[in-house]
Amino acid sequence: MALLSEKDAKKVQEILNALPATVEVHFFTQELECQFCRETGELLRELAALSPKLKLMEHDFLLDKDAASAFGVEMVPAIVPVGPAGDLGLRFYGIPAGYEFASLLESFKLAAGADPELADETKEFLSQLAHELELEVYVTPTCPYCPGMVVNAFRLAAASPKVKAAMVEATEFPHLAIRYQVRGVPRTVINRGQAYIEGLVPESHLVETLQSLS
Repeated sequence: MALLSEKDAKKVQEILNALPATVEVHFFTQELECQFCRETGELLRELAALSPKLKLMEHDFLLDKDAASAFGVEMVPAIVPVGPAGDLGLRFYGIPAGYEFASLLESFKLAAGADPELADETKEFLSQLAHELELEVYVTPTCPYCPGMVVNAFRLAAASPKVKAAMVEATEFPHLAIRYQVRGVPRTVINRGQAYIEGLVPESHLVETLQSLS
C-alpha cells in the first residue's frame, strides 16, 4: 500500500523532477532492533520510484561498516542525502514522517545544489568560522514548528563544510532525549551539549548563539 496519496505523490514528483541535479540517498537500516527502519525504507523506495533525480542506496548498518564509517553514521534508521558537491553534512536519524517530510524534501533540494538563501550576516559568520559545529535538532513527527528549525540547521550545513546538522526523532532515540533533557521540541543540541536552543528561532538568533561559543 502506498504511503503517499495519488495527489500528494504527484506534487512530490514535480518537486523531485525539478531538482537541479541527481541526489544519492544513502539509507542505513537493519533487520532487528530498529523501530522504524522498515517504514523508512518503504517511504524512500516510494520516493525514488517517483523520479530519476533520486538514486536510493541501501546499506545494512551491521554489514556495511565501511559506508557507515565513511558517513559517520552511528544509529539507524539514518538518511544521508548526497549531491554533486558531495556530502554536505545533512543527516536524518529516525523516520522523517509527519511534518518532517517537508524537511526531507528540503534536504534533497540543498543536496542537489539549491541556494541555502542565507542572510549576508550569516554568510559572513560562516566564512570566518574557525571550528566545527554540530547541530542536532530533536523533533517529533507531530510538531509543526520542528521542520523550520531543522531547515535552519540544514541551510547552515549546506553553506559551510565546518557545520554538520541532523534531525533526530526524539521518540525513536529515548536515551539521547534523556541525555539532552529533551522535554519539548524542537530542541537544538549544539556540539553534543555545549549549548542548547529551545523552540523555533530565526536564523539570526541561531547565529548569535553560535557566535557566543567562539
